[in-house]
Formats: sequence, C-alpha cells, structure tokens
Amino acid sequence: MSTLPQAPAIRTALPGPNARAIIERDGHVVSPSYTRGYPFVIARGEGAMVEDVDGNVFLDCAAGIAVNSTGHAHPDVVAAIVEQSQRYLHMSGTDFYYEPQVRLAEVLSAAAPMPGPCKSFFGNSGAEANEAAIKLARYHTGRPFLIAFLGSFHGRTMGALSLTASKAVQRKGFGATTAPGVFHAPYADCYRCPVGLRPETCQAECLEYLEDKVLVHLVSPDEVAGLVVEPIQGEGGYIVPPAQFHQRLRALTERHGILLIVDDVQSGMGRTGKLFAIEHFGVQPDIVTMAKGIASGLPLGVATARAGVMDWTPGAHASTFGGNPVSCAAALTTIRLLQEQLVANAADVGAYMLDGLRDLQQKHALIGDVRGKGLMIGIELVKDRASKARATAERDRVVDEAFARGLLILGAGRNTIRLSPPLVLTRAQARTAIDILDAAIGAVSASR
Repeated sequence: MSTLPQAPAIRTALPGPNARAIIERDGHVVSPSYTRGYPFVIARGEGAMVEDVDGNVFLDCAAGIAVNSTGHAHPDVVAAIVEQSQRYLHMSGTDFYYEPQVRLAEVLSAAAPMPGPCKSFFGNSGAEANEAAIKLARYHTGRPFLIAFLGSFHGRTMGALSLTASKAVQRKGFGATTAPGVFHAPYADCYRCPVGLRPETCQAECLEYLEDKVLVHLVSPDEVAGLVVEPIQGEGGYIVPPAQFHQRLRALTERHGILLIVDDVQSGMGRTGKLFAIEHFGVQPDIVTMAKGIASGLPLGVATARAGVMDWTPGAHASTFGGNPVSCAAALTTIRLLQEQLVANAADVGAYMLDGLRDLQQKHALIGDVRGKGLMIGIELVKDRASKARATAERDRVVDEAFARGLLILGAGRNTIRLSPPLVLTRAQARTAIDILDAAIGAVSASR
C-alpha cells in the first residue's frame, strides 16, 4: 500500500525552507560541475512518486536520469538488497568468485540481443561499460581506431569522452579528448535530416557520409576496431532513427570486420518496450553495453559480448567494485520484474503517452516533434515549425513550469524535453503528466 499520493501535491513555495538549507550547504562542499536544473531535494520515493524534504509530492518522469526502472523503492528490489547485504557486501569479483555475479552473467547471456553464448564484464556505470567495450574492441581486433556519431553520449571518463559528441561543454577544458583515433559521423536525425531528405523517403542516406568520406578520406576501414552507436540517441535529444540506419550499419561493419558496439545504457532495460532498444531494429550487435536501469538505482554497468569476442586474458581489464554482489542481487530482481510485467507496461503506457503528446502537438505550435518508443519520449520545441529554429530558452522554461506544477522532467539535446519515467508508470499518471505539460507549455507560449 503506497503512503504517498498518486498525484502531485505542492504545499510550499519551491524550494521550501528545508530544501533551501540543503542546497546552500551543497554549494559549499559539492563539486560545481554537476548540472542541477531546478531545486528538487528528495526525501523519499515510492513507485513513480517522490516527496521532497518539505513535504511536496511530485510525479517523477525523470527517474534519476532513466535509472529507477522499477520505480522508487520497489519492495522486491529492496528485499533482494537486504537479503544479499546480510550475507556479504563485497568480495571483488576480479579476484574471487561469488554466485550472484555468475547468475547475472547467465541471465544476460540468455537475454542478450545477439546469438549466445555471451560473456559479461562488470563495472559500476555506463561510462565504465563503454570503456570496457573500447578496450575489448581494440584488444580483439588488434585495430586502433573507433567510429562514433555526432550527438552521441557515451560517458565522461576520458576514453568514453572520446566517443561522446553531445555538448561542447562536456569536452571543454580537457585537452585532446578525441585522442587516440575516434572519428564521428552524422546520426540519422530524421526531423533535422543532415542530408536534407524527408523522413518518409529516408533510406539512411546520411550514412553515405560515413561510407564515402570518413572511410575514404580519414581512416581505412581495416584499421577500425569498432563502431559505437546508441539505438536511440539519449542526451542528443531522444532521437529515433529509421530501421535502415542500424541495418546499414550492421552490413557495413560485417563487410569490413568492424565490431558493432551498441550503447543501450539509457535506452535499454525495458525502457522502450523491449528489453534492449536495439531489438526494435532487427540488428544483432557484437557487444552491448548497459547500466542505468539495470539495477533499479544501484551502481552497475555491464559490457556483454559474444563469447568469441571476449577473448582477452587475465589482467587485461578489471574493476574492484564492478559487479558488486548487492548490485547484482538488485539487477537479478530488476530483470525478473522487467521480463514479467514492466517491459510490457512500458510499451502500453508509452504508446498511450505518445498519443496524448501528439494531441498536444496539434494544440501548441511550440511543439515541433514528438518521438519515442515505450517510455523513452522526446518532445522537441521550436520557435517556428517552418524554420525549425530551436526553442532552447523556452524548453528550459517549460521544465521549470512543470516543476512548479509538481512534475519532474529533464532536457535532452539543445531544445528537447525528455520523458523517462519509472516503468511502473500508470496510464492515470501518464495522463497527469500530459495535463501538466499542457499547462506548462501553454504558460510559456502565452508569455512569448
């Protein structure tokens, strides 16, 4: 029985006095590199609802940046964490053995979106999973170079940052972040087609830039170890490419002996209505990376590869805390819940939400595009639909207006609102989110 209301309830000015005090303390001791969009200070959460330290209740459509897949404090996940914690907290799977890590690897081998058997490397985050994939691709192929895509986000550690091409601020001040040897090509953003085509006739011709320019003028394909791609771009703006994009990429990588590395960190773990988002596109990768929603909020990142690809030797790569037994226990329960009910719920409620948001698109000229799969939904705001001029300031104001009305959302890309709620979201809660967005967008439109 939930003890929180199932709809927002704002009782104080935002932020309230307790939140203001904590935010002030934070400013003195916490890294200023963090990007806080608005002053929300959580006290507790249940399902898709969260309460702040002043007793204000919000509907959470951010989920800790697509992390709380089973909702806040799911009782089955909490029970698994408690049970494992009472046995042992840590034993470093890089030097010893424990059954939760083996069992999780078995589950992932069976569930992975490519032919098995598969093997998994365990880290603590999506960035670490992608670091492992980078190293494995170079180790397995003996090749030095990598290809990624403009708008991509793969992490902020230096290896992962060499792939990331989402925002310049993420690279600024850190020197030669693209070394060694990463090349970028356009992603298939059909709303803003990089080669000027219409979505209904698109055959992923933007890949001709990769095939005819990057692999001709910049790097020889037989020196490329891996091509790293998000099935649906996350930080770049929740961009859903046409199926031909991924299918042509798979054909290209097979033709040149390049490993296809799919970053399913944000889009995976049931968020799109399938366990892995790449499954929507009929493509089987060589390596898939995952994190965020895999352990319902505990730190865990995984790089899973076909067994024949994960051929590195002991000592080639490791992680002290990666595959922590408590995180593995949480992940095992999370995946069970996803497979039993929450992947299907994401598909159902996500389709309902997309329909409602497309109705809003007809009402508000500020909305240029609504796109997504399952509960991974992007709303792109524009100043003018004809020119598609980005409404960046307006997007930020809509986020603030939604917060004031009790809805937690985040931006993605330069002018897109992302909706990435817990996968326990109900249709009634989705309707509440749509209504709040209607009011927030209306307020911003009226003030322009």
